[in-house]
Amino acid sequence: MCNSNVKSAGVAQIDGRPVLQPAGNRVAAPEPDASRPLKKSLQKSLSMPVYYDSNATAGARPAPAENTTRAAANSSPLPPAKAATKAAGAFPAEKSGRSKAARRPGAVPPPVVAFAALEALEPAGSIAAAQREHAAQAQAQRKLRIAHYGRTASFSRVEGRVVGAAAAAAERAVPASPTGHDEKRCSFITPYSDPLYVAYHDEEWGVPVHDDELLFEMLTLSGVQVGADWTSILKKRHVYREAFSGFNVDAVAKYTEKQMASLSADYGLDLGTVRGTVNNACRIIEVRRDLGSLDRYVWAFVNNRPLSPSYKYSRKIPAKTSKSECISKDMVRRRFRFVGPTVVHSFMQAVGLTNDHLVSCPRHRACSAAAVN
Repeated sequence: MCNSNVKSAGVAQIDGRPVLQPAGNRVAAPEPDASRPLKKSLQKSLSMPVYYDSNATAGARPAPAENTTRAAANSSPLPPAKAATKAAGAFPAEKSGRSKAARRPGAVPPPVVAFAALEALEPAGSIAAAQREHAAQAQAQRKLRIAHYGRTASFSRVEGRVVGAAAAAAERAVPASPTGHDEKRCSFITPYSDPLYVAYHDEEWGVPVHDDELLFEMLTLSGVQVGADWTSILKKRHVYREAFSGFNVDAVAKYTEKQMASLSADYGLDLGTVRGTVNNACRIIEVRRDLGSLDRYVWAFVNNRPLSPSYKYSRKIPAKTSKSECISKDMVRRRFRFVGPTVVHSFMQAVGLTNDHLVSCPRHRACSAAAVN
């Protein structure tokens, strides 16, 4: 209970209501034509809601929502977005579903401001506007993802039909097999394979070779092919032939260091590759001296009869075999260069020491027939 005998106490009329307060705390009400709103400290001392008009009398109702929100935004020290939110009463309600202000006796609930009005009050570059835009974009992306749920399979089928049509058109553009059969080539020959590579598959790959110069050429190209693909090597095949005198073993074996450096600079070849090729030419001359020819040397490893593994699937074709490892060890012993097991296996495939065409490929029977003859 308040003591009414206190001299400093007094009764002040605020908004038409008698309020008991110390005399020193009484503040005169602002004049109607005040150009600036009261500071937040004065509003608190007057116990006056922000959205009340300063000239309101007893029983007066709150101002419209638009004026209220503008007054709150101007008087609050918070940013415009937060001030508008606070003035609109946009704070989460308590568990009981009612705010504290709503439970006070005689309190007037703050007006509800529309969400569009809040967006209009926020400046374009505010943090709240950026967060709202980011949330809208995330929601739109989520809807797009949901829209494609369950449609991946049908989309793939449609795409497959399109790709299949393109593949069929490209397949018609591939040169026909020289055998005249319509059978399918090896699976690594696709409708998108380079015509030069397709021609190499149909005319040279797997055909038994007994010429020393051609054996020397394929040994060199197999060593260069490491880290590259046959298509790119075949496109530069004429460059290697010109640089190494048509793979004449006797001529290449006589290259000097100056000539090797000049070849590397003129033809854009790796100097190590040039030196390795010249070294292999010298080793071939030694093999000729010991065994008569390079042809006799390499074909002796397979008893002069090509190997025929009869692969059904290209994934079954290995990168190296026990036979290629055996040949590689002997060539390394004879000081050949670039003759690892993988390179030697590629060389064996190229010169027909092994017939690695798939059994479904028409070239398999053709190469087998060439080996018998």
